[in-house]
Amino acid sequence: MDTTPSDPIIKRIPYNMGSGVGERARIGLLVLESDQTIEEEFRLLTTLPGVSIYHARLKNEADVTTEMLSRMEEQIPKTARLLPTYLGIKAIGYGCTSGSTIIGEKRVEKILSKAHKGVPSTNPLSAAKAALKSMNVKRLGLITPYSPNITSAMQRNFNEANLQVTIVGSYFEESDINVGRIDEDSIFNAVTSVGESDNCDGVFISCTSLRAAKIIEKAEKTINKPVTASNHSLAWHLLRLAGIKDTISGFGSLFSK
Repeated sequence: MDTTPSDPIIKRIPYNMGSGVGERARIGLLVLESDQTIEEEFRLLTTLPGVSIYHARLKNEADVTTEMLSRMEEQIPKTARLLPTYLGIKAIGYGCTSGSTIIGEKRVEKILSKAHKGVPSTNPLSAAKAALKSMNVKRLGLITPYSPNITSAMQRNFNEANLQVTIVGSYFEESDINVGRIDEDSIFNAVTSVGESDNCDGVFISCTSLRAAKIIEKAEKTINKPVTASNHSLAWHLLRLAGIKDTISGFGSLFSK
């Protein structure tokens, strides 16, 4: 006797639809293939009710040179289009500070606006300028992991934006793989070393691979000056561009505004 059960009848069940996740703001973020840090720090800095971050990975090489950064321009539109317009993102960011320096902030903005018409965009360099201005920093202490030629290009960029770079510290590290592994104590010590100078009003830690978010509040209390970093300022700026003005405790003066 055959006792094999017959297939159950598939019953159609009703459902209702809501707005989905990110009902307050959906934010797009272009992340470098070699970046080990930005997504983790964005989880810390953008964990707010109704806010969702959508990432797309951008092809790049791990050795950070001016040639590599220039070539990355070709990948920005391809990666931006991986974030579909039907998501309805409210702001989009390109996650590379050195790339924004070498390619140019206006060029990056133009590429992103072509892929996502009418959506405000930013990058860590533009976001840093906005953040430093909001914190009234005029004389800047700059920390980078880069080779001297990239650091010098960034210094010139800040100077041209009327943010006078008065003191610079760098790790002289070209490998993004190694930069992502620099520990937080080393970053904190760099901030205090640069930031204790009487020649600066605040400190910017450049590079989305540097793990700076957790040390910013402690560093500000130590040097008694504003501190921000690539991921820190980029997350803040994207939230503000998307219309999210919530404050978040534990991440320094920028996020308390």
